[in-house]
Amino acid sequence: MLPGVGVFGTGSTARVLVPLLKAEGFEVHALWGRSEEEAGSLAKELAIPFHTSRSDDVLLHQEVDLVCIYIPPSMTRQIAVKAMGIGKNVVCEKAATAVDAFKMVTAARYYPQLLSIMGNTLRFLPAFVAMRQLLVEGYVGEVQVCDVRVYGPSLLDRSYGWTCEELMGGGGLHTVGSAVIDLLSHLTGARARRVHGLLRTFVQQNGAIRGIRRVTSDDFCFFQMLMGGAGPVSGTSSGVCCTVTLNFNMPGSFVHEVMVVGSTGRLVARGTELFGQRNGSNGEEQLLVDSGWAGPGAQEMPLPHLRGLSSMVKALRQSFQAHDERRSWARAPVATAPTFEDGLYVQTVVEAVKRSSCSGEWECVEIMSQEPDPNQNLCEALQRNKN
Repeated sequence: MLPGVGVFGTGSTARVLVPLLKAEGFEVHALWGRSEEEAGSLAKELAIPFHTSRSDDVLLHQEVDLVCIYIPPSMTRQIAVKAMGIGKNVVCEKAATAVDAFKMVTAARYYPQLLSIMGNTLRFLPAFVAMRQLLVEGYVGEVQVCDVRVYGPSLLDRSYGWTCEELMGGGGLHTVGSAVIDLLSHLTGARARRVHGLLRTFVQQNGAIRGIRRVTSDDFCFFQMLMGGAGPVSGTSSGVCCTVTLNFNMPGSFVHEVMVVGSTGRLVARGTELFGQRNGSNGEEQLLVDSGWAGPGAQEMPLPHLRGLSSMVKALRQSFQAHDERRSWARAPVATAPTFEDGLYVQTVVEAVKRSSCSGEWECVEIMSQEPDPNQNLCEALQRNKN
């Protein structure tokens, strides 16, 4: 029996997600939007029976057992933690800060029987599923270098909002780079130890954002990661070197390329297709052909994320279909999905890259093991005054 679904968000992801859920047999019972008008408009368009601008109305809905959260990062933690506290399974996007991500991890640990996964759909893209399998089988030998390029149009909304604000989780690094960081860790089985990065905001104002308002989120980002750790893919003793370039100043085009180079060959995912070449061979071989997309379209969602989202929804159906209880789920179909623990790691790397951009130095990646004291600065100030 599939669980009833409540969706938070009215953006491009929600517009595509709801038809995909319905196509797999899920019933979407409720939709949340920032305003009644916004929620009502999309609910009517997608034939969702209930809409609201009050989060509790969705979380307490009797027919909702699975909550999908695709809202601004600054709001994600609050909804996700509350949903698990009520007993709902959760699929959600990234949080805004490492502290928020840690609170989500704490909630997931407290309710281990509930599904709690991050919505990085690239892990489910067939090209990357095949790439990871080939890496495990030793197609490239010892992994040495990963190189990622993502180029596309601006990520800014048509009006001033969270996508313009770095502190609210806007920008290429947080929006797209976080998915890339998670993907590279998933493919190589290693995690970033040290990072070095550069962030820039080239478009600070445009026709819709002007006057006293300025964009603070990055539209260009370049960062390096030195990765290490034991995993299913063997790397060199000195670690795996990764370079990532994100450029969102290219209207009308989209490039998504992930290359993994090893001691005996290389694998390259271009868009949704996979290519490979072994050392000594005459040229590349195409290892996975894109069979085309027949599902719902989304002008603002790149095809790799679109196809990955479709595959993730299929995995969710298989996970819940294995049990008669609506809230029960099987781990195997979603075993490759990123956990909230992975979300904390990714957010920690993102913040380390931001620190590096400010300092100009390599920064260590240290994942927090306990929530920082919110009154720490005040306590330190009081102690200094006492002394």
